[in-house]
Order: sequence, then structure tokens, then C-alpha cells
Amino acid sequence: MEAKEGRSVGSVMIVGGGVAGVQAALDLAGSGFYVYLVERSPAIGGVMAQLDKTFPTNDCSMCILSPKLVECGRHLNIKLLTMAELEDVEGEVGSFTAVVKEYPRYVDLERCIACGICAEKCPRKVEDEFNQGLNKRKAAFVKYPQAVPLKYAIDRKNCIYFEKGTCRACEKFCPAKAVDFGQEVKTHRIEVGSIVLAPGSTTFSPQGYDYGYGVYPDVITSIEFERLLSATGPTQGHLERPSDGRQPKRIAWLQCVGSRDIHHGRNGYCSGVCCMYAVKEAICAREHSAEPLDTAIFFMDMRTHGKDFEKYYNRAREEYGVRFIRSRVNRVEPIPGDGRLKISYTTEDGQSVAEGFDLVVLSVGMEIGAETVALAQKLGIELNRYNFAMTEGTSPVSTSRAGIYVCGLFQGPKDIPYSVTEASAAACASAIAL
Repeated sequence: MEAKEGRSVGSVMIVGGGVAGVQAALDLAGSGFYVYLVERSPAIGGVMAQLDKTFPTNDCSMCILSPKLVECGRHLNIKLLTMAELEDVEGEVGSFTAVVKEYPRYVDLERCIACGICAEKCPRKVEDEFNQGLNKRKAAFVKYPQAVPLKYAIDRKNCIYFEKGTCRACEKFCPAKAVDFGQEVKTHRIEVGSIVLAPGSTTFSPQGYDYGYGVYPDVITSIEFERLLSATGPTQGHLERPSDGRQPKRIAWLQCVGSRDIHHGRNGYCSGVCCMYAVKEAICAREHSAEPLDTAIFFMDMRTHGKDFEKYYNRAREEYGVRFIRSRVNRVEPIPGDGRLKISYTTEDGQSVAEGFDLVVLSVGMEIGAETVALAQKLGIELNRYNFAMTEGTSPVSTSRAGIYVCGLFQGPKDIPYSVTEASAAACASAIAL
């Protein structure tokens, strides 16, 4: 669609297919604008698709998200561009040219019937990124069971054919003849009037941190624990320790891992959601456990600032018996011959205490990934010192470049409801600009 002089292009590009990007796309498409939704992975859904429940209602995460994904995939005014990245933007508000690079899926989207035979016949097993590497998937795979689009993809990095020039079992057995190893990278130049950036964030990696992550298998991150709780996860929702598959009897959560941390030269800000998701995970863990379960949350400050968040916190403590221990954790180490982990911590009154736990969950914070920082630099978007998009207090969805808007975690740390609200605000601002 070519822009005419003095007229705005009546289409919008949204970068990022998480819940914020999907909400912005639905709002704009419902208002009559044509939307290009660009997503780096093979399917939309983002981090919310990995969660088991949402706080403070304990509603099923996918029960909330799936209808939005399905509507987004079926909407006549929305064009999904998965396995694609925004490379550059030329022009100005009302008449941008977005350069998008689309990577090959090696599966024809029109032909694929999602029967799963390609994955069944594929001999190569690799770590499943969606399940945080806690189990294996095939090199021919679908991102997750409720994925939109529900189409398979072939992982070039781990495919035997691209590695050795042999195999092609997926192609041989595909009943729809959908496998296409001849696909190549495509570059699209798309005319749009405005752009909404919703690329999300990454979780802090505690590798090499003080608490033994990557050294002791029963020290895991909060997002890994979410996958253990999920019915579509590696254990089908059964609470099991990664080391031996046993059901844990005592679980500890350590707060502010990678957030509010100036001593390690890392993120000095509060990630905003870690307190509440730890409370949620402790409640859900007790509901998943058939036997009595001791749950303890080690924290500095409990930040329950949203609607009904304080009630949720009180309910966890009073009804579910979750222990909240204001403290500073010094170290985590194995107990010799016991199979458990010892947490050494200092209490408010200065006492040194140690307790043994079967499983330790690190409540990791949020940070902006290197790919998003690189994209912002290409687009001329100013970032703050923590690499979140620079916005003004009176216009929280407007970036430093006119016609380019931002929402969700790239704007700053926030929970799902706030991200959805902000997505609608960004969609409204984008529509007004046109």
C-alpha cells in the first residue's frame, strides 16, 4: 500500500505478539485499521502463554489468553508475520516504510494441517525453550499446544538435514506435503502510518549469581517453576524436583533476584511483579500438593500495590499458611548426604538462621534483551539508563520518535492487567496519529 502525498497510510505495524501486542492489534483491527503483527517466534502469546495461573484471582492464564490469540489469528484486518523481525523504519508519522525480515519456517503455512507426524518421525531431540529446557522437543515442533498459528516449524540449528544433508524424515512422512526445505529469508517493505512497539522483556538470568543456579539442579527460576505447575508443562502439572522427580515437601522463594541490586552492578529497579507471582506460586504449589507442603518466601519488602493484591497476600498467609520471612539470604548450599538445600539468612533482628528445603525458586526480575536494545538504536528510540523506552509522564505510550508508540514491558516493569490497559492506550494514540 503506497502512501499518497499529504495522506496517512491507514495501517499500523505492531512489533511483538505477547498479550500487549495482541491487545493493541485487536483494538486497532476492531476500529477498522489494517494491522501487521510481527513476532520473532513461530507463534504469538509471549510469556503469558507460559504461565499457569494469574494473580490475584488464580484464573487459568491460557483461559484468558487463548480467545484473544484465536481472534487475532482469524481477524480479517490482522496479518500475522511470525518468525519475523523489524529491521528498520524509514519515513515519518503517517508514512513509514517498515523493513521486515521473515525467516523460513520450512513448513508451508497453507498446507500444514498440524497433524504432528513430522515431529513424531523426527529423530532429533533438543531442549524445549518454551518449557525452559526442562524437557525435550523435536527439531520439527510446534511452540506450545494452543499456539496461534497452530503450524509446525523446523529448527534449522538442530535439524539433521541442515547439519549433515541427510534424514528428511519429516518431508517423507508429511501427508500434506507441507515441508519445504527450499524456503529462504524474505525481506518485506511495508507501508504503515504508525508503529506500536511491544517486544516485551526477558527474565534476569541468575547464572553465576550467589544462589547456586546452574550448579544445584533443585535451584530453579520462577518461570521454570511456572512450567512445572502447568498442565502442559514437562511434568503435566505434577510438582516434582528436577534432580530426582520426587515431590518436594519444603519450597523456598528468594525475592529480588536481579532486581533492586546495586551491589552486583545489575538492575537497581523493582521489577514490580515478583512479590505477587511468588505469592501466587506458593498458593498454587500448595493446591497442587497432595501432602502437606511448607512454603516460605524470603523477602526484603512485600510490594502489593495493585487492586486486591493486599487481600491476596493476607489470604496466602492466613488461609494457606505461607510463611513470609523478612530477611537477607546469604547463601544456598547442599546439605551433605541429605539431598536438600540449606538456606542461610539473617533475620530483621540480626540473628543468623539456616533452614533446609527440597526446592529453591529464584524470583527473577525483568530486563530488556539485547535484541530489543539493538532495535531501539536502529529506530532512533531513546532509552533510559535501564534500557526501557524513554517516555514522558503525561504521554506514557509515546516514544522519542513521532508516530512510534510503546506498551507493555518495554515501556517499564508491570503486570498483565496494566500491560493490557497500556496496549489499548497505545492503540488509541496510534489511531489518533492517523
